[in-house]
Amino acid sequence: MQTTDPVLVPTPAGDARITYARARGAAKALLALGHGAGGGIEARDLQALAAALPPLGITVALVEQPWRVAGKRLAPAPKTLDAGWLPVAEVLAEHGLPVVAGGRSAGARVACRTGAATGAVGVLALAFPLHPPGKPEKSRAGELLECGLPALVVQSVADPFGGPAEFPELPAGQRLVAVPYGSHGFEVPKRAPVGQAEVLETITDAVGEWVLGLVGKPA
Repeated sequence: MQTTDPVLVPTPAGDARITYARARGAAKALLALGHGAGGGIEARDLQALAAALPPLGITVALVEQPWRVAGKRLAPAPKTLDAGWLPVAEVLAEHGLPVVAGGRSAGARVACRTGAATGAVGVLALAFPLHPPGKPEKSRAGELLECGLPALVVQSVADPFGGPAEFPELPAGQRLVAVPYGSHGFEVPKRAPVGQAEVLETITDAVGEWVLGLVGKPA
């Protein structure tokens, strides 16, 4: 994966940081990926997408929230996360490419809440935290169902924050890809009949195909 020097973006919540993995050749789309509340852009799924999608003509922007840039260990409230994302979305729009807003876990929630307002053409939700572990009654499905944009949800069947079978019926334009093995972080157990690389390839293939289809550009 080839990345450019990170770019700092001032936001009301502090400086956010964008690291680009730029498309090879003419870019067809830009996929913005935010991280979760328990980690950063080093997450295996985010790194896999940043490596696999640029050869398809998709620029990947890995976005670090201000709290991570500042070295803090705990994520702030959702409204603060949204405030840290909106100025970044403005910078990404300046590239003149169709922008898909996305992220993993808490980052997926941010993308769902802000995508339509920022002009995104779709939302990618990796490991969407449908509910807190063990508390299915506290559903966050509304954030996804009401995002008002085409959406792709990529969810592990073993995700304690909600497996594919727990999701309500998605509206037209939204679909869910079930990952047969892996944790909330798509980590594959040693006993699984498939390896880590194969699961990540399943994710990157599905996302790449969906993004290119969304913007009407063949691979």
